[in-house]
Amino acid sequence: MATASRAHAFRILLALERAGPTLADLLAGDEVAALAQRDRAFLHELLLGTLRHRGALDHALGPLVDRPIAEIDAAPLAALRLGAYQVLRMRVPHRAAVTESVDLARSAAPRSAGFVNAVLRRLAREGEPPAPDPKADPLRWLTTAGSLPAWLAQRWVERLGPDVALSRARAFLDRPPSVVRLNPRVADARGRLEAAGLAPRPLAVPGAWEAAGPALSGLAADGIVYVQDQGSQLAAHLAASNGRVLDACAAPGGKTTLLADLGAERVVGAELSSRRLRVMDALVRRWGATGVRLVGADAGRPPFRGTFDSVLLDAPCSGLGTLGRNPDIKWKTTSADVVRHAGRQRELLFSVSRLVKPGGRLVYSVCSTEPEEGEEIVEGFLHDHPLFQPSPLPAWATPFLHGRFVRTFPERDGGDGFFVAALERPL
Repeated sequence: MATASRAHAFRILLALERAGPTLADLLAGDEVAALAQRDRAFLHELLLGTLRHRGALDHALGPLVDRPIAEIDAAPLAALRLGAYQVLRMRVPHRAAVTESVDLARSAAPRSAGFVNAVLRRLAREGEPPAPDPKADPLRWLTTAGSLPAWLAQRWVERLGPDVALSRARAFLDRPPSVVRLNPRVADARGRLEAAGLAPRPLAVPGAWEAAGPALSGLAADGIVYVQDQGSQLAAHLAASNGRVLDACAAPGGKTTLLADLGAERVVGAELSSRRLRVMDALVRRWGATGVRLVGADAGRPPFRGTFDSVLLDAPCSGLGTLGRNPDIKWKTTSADVVRHAGRQRELLFSVSRLVKPGGRLVYSVCSTEPEEGEEIVEGFLHDHPLFQPSPLPAWATPFLHGRFVRTFPERDGGDGFFVAALERPL
């Protein structure tokens, strides 16, 4: 019988094959939370590693099976991928990796157990085949060792050139750095990180610290630190104001609480989902963020009558800038999804722009690497809304300057790929 960690990884991989909850949602479930810390860490490594390196695993499994990978049924294929990741990438005895993967396959598709056993035993004997030469055939490398879907590999090579496409794919294969900010209401927050052995290192965004270690989750649960990528923190800093601020698509609440930390008189966090509002309310209470008001509202039809000194729209997007953190996205997203998101983003930006008072600021951000969701949205908006113009940036933001706006690049900055545009409506 497979261990609980492997059984959960198998269940989640199969769930991701269907439309529905995201990887983050599934990992936040009660069954995963009930695992011992060591088992939960093993689950995360196994599941996230399998998804990050799926293309490379399929490249290794391909010569060992008698049919195209895409034609293998979901259950045996999930068992094969989990087993292959343990054999090729983890310090797991091959016998345990094979035996438990066979048990997983048998639990869902009994007739596939022999097939899974034969393939994984052969993989353990023969090892991983050579990767394609990234210089001679970048597209082939990107779709195998680089573990990108073909449409995204082609898009990046055409838009970025082979060298940048390869660097970006490699960056997304790595586990992203853990970045936190400190709760300003906890006087010794930094000291508690250091005492826990986390050795925080300051980053370019003010108040962003890189810190990693097993104590991090406990410090976050106690409201001492909040784990938040520096690109996300950057967006909140550019939207900061001493007046009234609207965070128009506020879940999960990291930017909302940071806006409060940065001195806003009042922060309104708007979110349509009642479930996400409850999660945000728990965060606001844990963080001690006074001056935050949470409202159930759709940014496409905002119910507010007055205007705000600053409006932040962190728009729903493809999430293609978070592939290191959310590797399931690359296997579920298509080029049509990028177009679909762009249409909604235009609508939302137009909608919330009407809430910016003269002399106020409008900040648009997405955790996407794709210009259709970033530069093209904002340039189109500025063309149609001459009342707005790009806002001057603080000196600390200049390293992230990309054209008229701001970007973080995984291959340069680590972490997520964020696009941020700070606009202002002159008096």
